[in-house]
Amino acid sequence: MIGVLGLQGDFAAHGTALRHAGADWCLVKKPGQLDAVDGLIVPGGESTTLLRLMESWRMFEPLRAFVASGRAFFGTCAGLILAAREVRNPAQPSLGLIDLVVERNGYGRQIDSFESYGEFRPPHGPARPLEMVFIRAPRIVQLGPRVESLATWRGECVLARQGRVLAAAFHPELTDDPTVHRLFVSMCRNGRG
Repeated sequence: MIGVLGLQGDFAAHGTALRHAGADWCLVKKPGQLDAVDGLIVPGGESTTLLRLMESWRMFEPLRAFVASGRAFFGTCAGLILAAREVRNPAQPSLGLIDLVVERNGYGRQIDSFESYGEFRPPHGPARPLEMVFIRAPRIVQLGPRVESLATWRGECVLARQGRVLAAAFHPELTDDPTVHRLFVSMCRNGRG
């Protein structure tokens, strides 16, 4: 079972993508519900609002413990911001689950949102085009030495993985292509997928 954090963002679209990827899913709204899931997706939304909601539910330490226990984590857009080691523009707290630096609204404000194709480089197999939707997207500006770039847009990393943590600057749940969710499902089932 894969959980989708249901505090803010389009969690239903992630649920649909998980079903297309062959996985069962449930909403997670409280720390105690983390015990029932093998992986967790933190969807997009507004990161400062999401931070406040997570603080009110005391989610920070349970989420760090969740990842430390070896279970998989996937953050998209605001979820990427929350997973990062460091957040800029402006600085804000984060969970520090993946060794990367991210800049909020790095591709522009809401009016600058766009759809495009980037390049997906799977762990096994040839690179191929991947549809991407960017909405007030954060920009990954620095990768740590143990972080693997799995997809790029115009040469910039937009999908990164470190161990069992996956992070995307774009919204894979808003396309009909289940590639990224299939990768995450495999991470939940088979470690590094």
